[in-house]
Amino acid sequence: MDRILIIDDEEHILELLDFNLSLEGYEVITTMSSLDGLDIIKQDKPDLVLLDWMLPKMSGIELLNIIRSDEDYDDIAVIMLTAKNMEEDKLEGLTIGADDYVTKPFSIKELSARVKNILKRYNKQDSNNKTNKLGSNKLKAGDLILELDRHEVYLRDRLIDLTVKEYGILKLLLENKGRVISREHILEKIWGYDYFGETRTVDVHIRYLRKKLGEDENFIDTIRGLGYKIK
Repeated sequence: MDRILIIDDEEHILELLDFNLSLEGYEVITTMSSLDGLDIIKQDKPDLVLLDWMLPKMSGIELLNIIRSDEDYDDIAVIMLTAKNMEEDKLEGLTIGADDYVTKPFSIKELSARVKNILKRYNKQDSNNKTNKLGSNKLKAGDLILELDRHEVYLRDRLIDLTVKEYGILKLLLENKGRVISREHILEKIWGYDYFGETRTVDVHIRYLRKKLGEDENFIDTIRGLGYKIK
């Protein structure tokens, strides 16, 4: 499920977009603050940001500059939302790195189509990048490599002996590298929809997984109150 972050200081715009994009099947996060938006981007990396130009404290164009100056965010798509309709303003946003530019008031159907097309393009690029870098059968984080075909994990060429559950958790985190994965989502994906155990089960397995990878390596980050992620 693609994750969309909406940053706009007009509450009715947030509600409108949240409602319609959620119906389209996206996971939607909203905020009225560009500073809060930056924190969300750092902790819970979205696939696409709908970013209002005119925001208090830090403008949308300033936030766009921050996003595009950090290569860790190269795979985040950005659509600017603004009442500005001057050609030079559009050029400024596109030059800095916005993927598209939508002028208020806008058609929900048109915006939805733009979101869909841009995410499709980014998802295709991401798939190609993974294939080009490692081939389609490996996942990597630093010196950690997971061999999908052989169900093996290597750390600096050393084979790591993992249980089936530990392997599954690591694979899930690597597939979502940079994103926070909740304990509930890990339970659902690794243990199954019909599992009724406590989320503490995930914490126990993460603890054992960290020990096997070497706790000083810090591969798996705990995001308090949210879940886990691999940088």
